[in-house]
Amino acid sequence: MKGYLIIMLVLFSTMGYCDCPAWSEGRASQDMTALKKQIKDWDDAYWQQGESKVSDETYDALRAQLLQWEGCFPHVLDQEKAITAKGGNTLHPVAHTGVRKAADKNALADWMQRREALWVQPKVDGVAVTLVYRKGKLVQAISRGDGLKGQSWLEKVNAIPAIPKSTTGPLADSILQGEIFLRQPEHIQQRSGGVNARAKVAGAMLRHGTSPLLSELDIFIWGWPGGPNTMPERLQRLAEGGFQLAQQWSWPVETISDIENWRKRWFTSPLPFVTDGVVVRQSREPQAQNWQPGQGDWLIAWKYDPEAQTTRVRDVQFTVGRSGKISVVALLEPVTVDDKKIQRVNIGSVRRWQEWDIAPGDRVLVSLAGRGIPQVKSIVWRGVERHKPQPPEQNHYHSLSCFYDTPDCHEQFISRLVWISSSSALAISGVNQAGWQQLVDAFHFEHVYSWLQLTQQQLQGTPGFSAKRALETWHRFNLARQQPFRLWLKSLGLPLPAAAFTLLPDRHWDEVVNRDELSWQQLPGVGAERARKIMQFIRHPYIAALVDVLAHQGITGFSQE
Repeated sequence: MKGYLIIMLVLFSTMGYCDCPAWSEGRASQDMTALKKQIKDWDDAYWQQGESKVSDETYDALRAQLLQWEGCFPHVLDQEKAITAKGGNTLHPVAHTGVRKAADKNALADWMQRREALWVQPKVDGVAVTLVYRKGKLVQAISRGDGLKGQSWLEKVNAIPAIPKSTTGPLADSILQGEIFLRQPEHIQQRSGGVNARAKVAGAMLRHGTSPLLSELDIFIWGWPGGPNTMPERLQRLAEGGFQLAQQWSWPVETISDIENWRKRWFTSPLPFVTDGVVVRQSREPQAQNWQPGQGDWLIAWKYDPEAQTTRVRDVQFTVGRSGKISVVALLEPVTVDDKKIQRVNIGSVRRWQEWDIAPGDRVLVSLAGRGIPQVKSIVWRGVERHKPQPPEQNHYHSLSCFYDTPDCHEQFISRLVWISSSSALAISGVNQAGWQQLVDAFHFEHVYSWLQLTQQQLQGTPGFSAKRALETWHRFNLARQQPFRLWLKSLGLPLPAAAFTLLPDRHWDEVVNRDELSWQQLPGVGAERARKIMQFIRHPYIAALVDVLAHQGITGFSQE
């Protein structure tokens, strides 16, 4: 997680800063200082307690954001210390290059076009280490750190039974790079996810004293700088020297389909370790003296799609539903989760939004809930200077508001029209929210039944409506006129439970208005409070006026026959 800083530095040094915020240097200094502190807190938790407070993707995204800001405000960077990766005091004999990530399948295919003799391995999820053997003995074990320097882990590695303490043959004087991981027999990544395995390994390696978890650790060697020239020979020598896993889990590949098949297979099948993707590497590697952080262009990772992504809140908007309920929607910088593009997420009620405390500019972690519905999992970063929009007054909106279109009522008014055309009411197929908006804009509806007054000629002249669509809409409006009385009551919004609508014997509005509270309570799902609301609804002046409109239009059950 902490080893990709150099790669990101290279990336940001080659790109423009077209998304720089329009901040003063004072504002930039505030936010950059606060974000640096947050990243430092995460680093301290990881390196001192072995605890991952956030996912790799979240950490990388926020660190990349800070790098971008430092490029946008170089004068502020001059005044403050730039971010640095967590290193150590022990120099690696050969630098850790890190592995850059392919954005997607197409990016991996582009990388493959210029290379041959490729191999694929699972991207084992653990902590990276350098092992140094001299005259057959393990003499150094160094954490990755910043790729150039790390911490000495020799004492802890000596306490891991699975790591050979002596070697022979070509490995007797060798430098190996690999991943210390927590053994997870029969682990299925698709089903179990990361199970916090990396943080557990880091905690065991960083804890003072010996941890019982050390006996459950193992190592996957993925680098042998200065080793045999070809992959098959390297794998064979490693296996003979006590490092069998690399040979067991490395396979030659020729096409993107080969890699895709292995990636899917390892994601869905039992493995002895946690993985977060695959690594594709060339058989031949550069000379060891040429290895530098961020410059490992002979290998690339294709990670599994994350279950959640970090993104920036662009705006916070409020919507008013048919019943007058105010909902909050966060508009996001687009991200993709499980092949679904997410650019907006429903927060819920105003109260829930206030509890989340979300403002434009915040960074949130989003995922997909049941049925692929986007949701906010957490707030990962709040800026220092925040401006939250003022929500509408809730007491202005309720079940009896906005049957008539006014500037303050437009959202609820459109929501009422959408409800009227839904399958729960008049079932006017083919007229969605956008269609209603076009009609309202064109004909300046007075009330929710103004569409009944439209002629076929008027619909033909509606901007954005083709002749075919206009004719179909005219036909569906006419079909709606023939719907039974109870569905017109539903379209009005009579607050009656669905089961009660089915059993309601009334066939005319006069029967409805002549009922008292006790008679309403004879219907299923209607108690004293619901009966009181029904009586308030049917006696309201707005409802009386709309009933007159329906009667004038000759709707069955409202007109005087």
